[in-house]
Amino acid sequence: MIADNTPVIIGVGQYSERVGEPGYEALSYMDLGGRALAAAIADSGAAHPVAPAIDTVGAIRAFEISRPDREPPFGGSNNVPRSMAGRVGANPERAILSTTGGQYNQYLVGEFAEAIAAGESECAAIVGAEAISTVLALAAKGEKPDWSEEVEGSLEDRGYGSDGLMEPALFAHGATGAIPLYAIAENARRAKLGLSLDEYRQTIGELFEPFTKVAAKNPHAAAPKERSAEELASITERNRIVAEPYARMTVARDQVNQSAAILIASAKKARELGVGQDKWVHIHGVTSATELELSERPDLSANPASIASVEQALKIAGKGMEDMAFLDFYSCFAIPVFNQIDHFGLSVDDPRGLTLTGGLPFFGGAGNNYSAHAIVEAVGRVRADRGKFALVGANGGWMSKYATGIYSTQPADWSQVRVAKLPDADNGVPRSHEPFDSASVESYTINVTRKGADAVWIGRNDTGERVVGNADLAHEPTRAAFEGGSPFGARLSVTRDERGRNIGRVA
Repeated sequence: MIADNTPVIIGVGQYSERVGEPGYEALSYMDLGGRALAAAIADSGAAHPVAPAIDTVGAIRAFEISRPDREPPFGGSNNVPRSMAGRVGANPERAILSTTGGQYNQYLVGEFAEAIAAGESECAAIVGAEAISTVLALAAKGEKPDWSEEVEGSLEDRGYGSDGLMEPALFAHGATGAIPLYAIAENARRAKLGLSLDEYRQTIGELFEPFTKVAAKNPHAAAPKERSAEELASITERNRIVAEPYARMTVARDQVNQSAAILIASAKKARELGVGQDKWVHIHGVTSATELELSERPDLSANPASIASVEQALKIAGKGMEDMAFLDFYSCFAIPVFNQIDHFGLSVDDPRGLTLTGGLPFFGGAGNNYSAHAIVEAVGRVRADRGKFALVGANGGWMSKYATGIYSTQPADWSQVRVAKLPDADNGVPRSHEPFDSASVESYTINVTRKGADAVWIGRNDTGERVVGNADLAHEPTRAAFEGGSPFGARLSVTRDERGRNIGRVA
């Protein structure tokens, strides 16, 4: 007999649409979220109404409301979780709006499962959606629908969650978003391996070729097309460099209209609702960890917090990586996947596959909600292959935060601890914000836009402290070193421009 307070996933759902395809409705992200939640309720197969039983709804923060300096282009809801819940007739006691971060839906699975095990909740929903593709398509036509909503009821807004993400020095030098920051980490790994840019792009292509095959079979994928490693690695007009070493096709695709939802209930409530045990999926372990800021990390290519999260989740579940039949490693870029397979000794062509969806560049990077889609797929896999285990790794920021979940139809004993938050990393490299005259390069990227290119580097000053700067690409020896892909270890003489930026030239 499974204890009444055991948390179980009872229903999962996804909904998506692609611009211009048959049935396209140009739905808002609130509407998309409502469709996914309705799909999760239907998936449960409950004999009695589920919506009235939902006492908690956690909505994943959409990209368009993930920064305080941006306004939703078409307006939005004053209470996103209640707007989405209202689409299915739910009126939860608690409505939570998440912080920013792709790890947060996996984190909420653990939080809500703990609350259910403690008797503080009986039925909770996690739901999120993105409609970025629709927003861009409508804006391009000059259309501006009104997506604003006013919904009564309480709201627990957990804020933007940007602490530890915004590094002013990096931002001031042009590393203002995910692509250049991940590219700096990626190039640091390339330096360790001693690979040229072309060679490393080929390794990225080899990693992601199997992902495209999964995406091609996924009806919810934003880019359902198989591509070869060579196609992904080759630089063309359509596959241009966005930031070295990344070609456009190998970075997360945020132009999506996708939503996903997860329903978690106590075993007692699941029985009361008439949800058959063939639908139940047990949560064997959920862990979360926070990494140092990028410029503090002793190894710029490494993400030990993510490794610790995965290892601890496996330990809690009493399993090893070899026991996982299904894997989904967060793949906004190659390096979060490489970190896992390097550590665990996995192959890019592991017969289990490394994604359940097709990955963020091909399935789509559904904002902060991607891993909800991975969890939905994991639930489907373990239901179909009963007794097997699935692992989902969820990443946020610039490899800043990580959460891991392990799932199976095998019952999990919730009389023991199943959720863990690991201690924050505290072994950071000292950083200097004082003027300096010289530095050595550890890693870099070259941002490439239609307006031109600029190189951003991280290195060490003469006293070993971390510093950041730009490379003077108008200086021929400097340009040759950076554009040639091998500035690692180069000694730079540094001056400051009128904006206070550190400008380095090969000495």
